[in-house]
Amino acid sequence: MIDKGDTAWVLVCSALVLLMTVPGLALFYGGMVRQRNVLATLLQSFVVLCLISLQWVLFGYSLAFGPDRAGLIGGLEWAGLRGVGPGPYPAYAATIPHQVFMLFQMMFAAITPALITGAFAERKKFAAFILFTLLWSTLVYDPLAHWVWSENGFLHKLGALDFAGGTVVHLSSGTSALVCALVIGKRRGYPQTPMPPHNLPLTLLGAGLLWFGWFGFNAGSALEASGAAANAFLTTNTAAAAAALSWMALEWKLRGKPTALGTASGAVAGLVAITPACGYVGPLAAIAIGAIAGGLCLGGCHLKARLGYDDSLDVVGVHGVGGTWGAIATGLFAWKAINGSGGDGLFHGNPGQLWIQLIAIAATILLAAPTTFVILKLVDLLLGLRVTGDDEITGLDISQHSESGYAIGGPPLGEHVARTDQRSGAAPFLGEPLIAKPVTR
Repeated sequence: MIDKGDTAWVLVCSALVLLMTVPGLALFYGGMVRQRNVLATLLQSFVVLCLISLQWVLFGYSLAFGPDRAGLIGGLEWAGLRGVGPGPYPAYAATIPHQVFMLFQMMFAAITPALITGAFAERKKFAAFILFTLLWSTLVYDPLAHWVWSENGFLHKLGALDFAGGTVVHLSSGTSALVCALVIGKRRGYPQTPMPPHNLPLTLLGAGLLWFGWFGFNAGSALEASGAAANAFLTTNTAAAAAALSWMALEWKLRGKPTALGTASGAVAGLVAITPACGYVGPLAAIAIGAIAGGLCLGGCHLKARLGYDDSLDVVGVHGVGGTWGAIATGLFAWKAINGSGGDGLFHGNPGQLWIQLIAIAATILLAAPTTFVILKLVDLLLGLRVTGDDEITGLDISQHSESGYAIGGPPLGEHVARTDQRSGAAPFLGEPLIAKPVTR
């Protein structure tokens, strides 16, 4: 029987997860790039939401949750949402309409490829980004969602625990982000040229919206207005707070001063880490998971300097490392007394659960890494991955969209800004003074 309270709860949570992508993630990433790329960065998250909303209706949902094919993928029987109606579907959501479950999962499918955009920020062609997003969602996200969350998926049947997307969302995007950073290459001038965030207030606002929306992400994954949802809500908030303070304290000790960017990044790291465990652990375990995540993800973000890759906005350090730790922590701290539908972890007498979690981590990486590499090579062959050097210097706002993110005191309404070198009129080099030259359509 459909329950009106459960239905209302999951619909609200679906809207909260949408808020995480636009404007939450868009602002979080947008504030961290340089000024000439802010509009392009915001638009990427916006377009991902539009693109995946259609892909999910046409065939994505069917591939992820449709009738099983060998535990690896769903069939196309539900393509175009055939058979996905307003009635309940007991296998996934016994007390809410099947369409509501589909909508909730749609928002997860949308934010996951949007997370990857932080790895190649400021240098990828917009057309290449669109094609990559469509292929990655179809070939990586949809099968992985089936493996972990479909009742017949092979990782689900193995007993892997992932309450709200530690492997499906965060580890998959973090792994693919690393592949993207390696294949696409470094930004022009990196690491010699300083590339600080241009607008940290935007980033802090985005982090706050992500934190707010994450309650829908995690607590909504209970799929009912229940004690399980309340526990997930509590552990989500607790882990985020612990991780923010942990990152801030470590940064304070190492650098001599705490930073706003570090504290916000720590909160997001805690949210990432608690995601797979939030429905299976209590608040004290959430403090431990969040506090450890703050330190691990801070170290993960420093890896790119040591290893020499350019992950522009630290997707690998936050989502890759945080998602891995979260999956492991689930195998350590999970407790049947919290959620009877889960299992006990190592600290509650079941070392086998940790082993299953490690298998899920390995399976996620083995799917995401090579598939992402092949997709990137195909997109590069068809469209080319990177903008030209001149376009990268000019900025993606102008070169890809003929728009400027900030027009206060700029050209009249309806005109666009072309950036030119003061001396020659040619495309400028990094660090040289720029002037704004109005160009009409």
